[in-house]
Amino acid sequence: MGANAQTSVPTFTAGEVLTAANMNISARTGIPVFADSTARDAAFGGTGEKTLAEGQFAYLESTNATQYYDGSTWQPVASSGTKIGQVVSTNLATTFSTTSTSYTDITGLSVTITPTLASSKVLVLVNLSVSADTNVALNVRQMRDSTAINVGTAAGSRTQSSGFLQNPGGVFAYPIAWNFLDSPNTTSATVYKVQIVVNSSTGYVNRTQQDEDAATRPRLASNITVMEVLV
Repeated sequence: MGANAQTSVPTFTAGEVLTAANMNISARTGIPVFADSTARDAAFGGTGEKTLAEGQFAYLESTNATQYYDGSTWQPVASSGTKIGQVVSTNLATTFSTTSTSYTDITGLSVTITPTLASSKVLVLVNLSVSADTNVALNVRQMRDSTAINVGTAAGSRTQSSGFLQNPGGVFAYPIAWNFLDSPNTTSATVYKVQIVVNSSTGYVNRTQQDEDAATRPRLASNITVMEVLV
């Protein structure tokens, strides 16, 4: 918490003595400064605190964002046309393999973002390089925390997935990529990650199935990027 951060927005009563500290906070910052949205929300409406109302401004240290309250929700203060609030990305340059016949996390391919506003969307961009043993069906899916998103509708025993690879094998690696606009409806830290599953044998990330030491056997990278879209 920075030197200007507050934990409450006090209301003073007639005859009350204002201290130098009381006046300095207002004079130095102009608007209340809070560590994060949790501290902001806790600072209004308590005993001796200001009631939150339309027109209130706040600055959040956690996201370096200035906001105003429109009477029902906090809104970003942004230049005309500005929509992207923050960008977080993870790049996986090492290899990964699995024999799991149920969805499992791809180690190292996850990212955490804390939306500034509950109304924000999150644009998820995923780029994968995968391969698998011959006669293998490989599926991958997008996860938000423990919830699968951007997957097909359930239908019998069919696997719900965001991407699919059938019977690859050999010396090739295959790209799987997607983008998805999510609505997490939260200002809490949110994890976006990718999971993988095979129906038999082994699936691989960032390498070919035939991985002998040769110039024709590449090592690749996969990544996930998330962007907060202010709406």
